[in-house]
Amino acid sequence: MPGTLYLVATPIGNLEDITLRALRILKEVALIACEDTRQTAKLLHHFQIAQPTISYHQHNEKERSLQLLKRLEQGDSIALVSDAGTPVVSDPGYTLVQKAIEQNINVVPVPGASALLPALTASGLATDSFLFLGFLAPRASQRRKELKNLCQMPMTLVFYESPYRIEETLSDMLEIFGDRKAVVARELTKIHEEFIRNNLSTLQAKIKTTPPKGEIVLLVEGAKEASEPVSKSIGSMVEEVMQSKQLSKMDALKLVAKSLGISKSEAYRRLQEN
Repeated sequence: MPGTLYLVATPIGNLEDITLRALRILKEVALIACEDTRQTAKLLHHFQIAQPTISYHQHNEKERSLQLLKRLEQGDSIALVSDAGTPVVSDPGYTLVQKAIEQNINVVPVPGASALLPALTASGLATDSFLFLGFLAPRASQRRKELKNLCQMPMTLVFYESPYRIEETLSDMLEIFGDRKAVVARELTKIHEEFIRNNLSTLQAKIKTTPPKGEIVLLVEGAKEASEPVSKSIGSMVEEVMQSKQLSKMDALKLVAKSLGISKSEAYRRLQEN
């Protein structure tokens, strides 16, 4: 009989957030596949678990999946874990799960911690309907294209974001979505856990002054109604300023850039995109 592939959720910060079932599974399996064996070693050492580990990450996912499938077919049960939270969600694992299912190998989720739901429930935004998007594209042009496709969605939008890109992302959202309510949830379950709740404009200004550190979940309220107009493009904003203040196009662009909290060169780039 083939073994079982367990998808084991691990703590996202506070080690007390692991389940009794997860601990039992980790002790019983023949092998633990880890996104980073060094990171998982800290967890295993804390709970005195001595099972062997093997790396399984985005750079070796394809070849490692074949190795792990052979072990599963031979009867060994394997636990797949990510560095933190639920594996496969914005983490490696999809390839292995897909191939295991194709080979009729039993795939069993062992639920537990995830940054998504704690951030949503404590955000203060609507929870009856939400859309999880994971990480937005790192390239500005592709990220803005993705956001434009989401601007009329009525449900709460939930993203994971890097602290190195959060300011740019908030600036893009402010221009494309308008000044909606939003929440930056940072370092969930850890000592420096923080929820910053405000409008996009205020969040963008705050984060520009005090860049955040650590893991971030970014939540934005949905569009009020599909019939409502979306936020103005930079082009229309520049035209309005030119007419109201009798300024040249470049001077108007400078004022618009300042109001959005972005550089003049960045505003010019976006103007060219529009």
